[in-house]
Amino acid sequence: MVVFVVERAQPSLRGELSRWLFEVKAGVFVGKVSALVREELWQLVTKKLQQEGSAVMIFSTNTEQGFTARTIGDPSRLLVDIEGVLLVKIA
Repeated sequence: MVVFVVERAQPSLRGELSRWLFEVKAGVFVGKVSALVREELWQLVTKKLQQEGSAVMIFSTNTEQGFTARTIGDPSRLLVDIEGVLLVKIA
């Protein structure tokens, strides 16, 4: 499973993400795609995201928490890795 949360993104980026994922709320996309598609979508997000925008990608993996995350831009919340455990820090 993969979750994308995009903030201040262009409508065209949201449209492209909605081709592969289900938009459950404005800017929040959820779905189950292969690792290859997930990486291609992340490349698309990093390429098309405006300078003032931000994105978080959360996806299933074999860790203690069962997932990991990547961020780009200036999100309203920061993900902090403490000894392999992701925690959220409000900026």
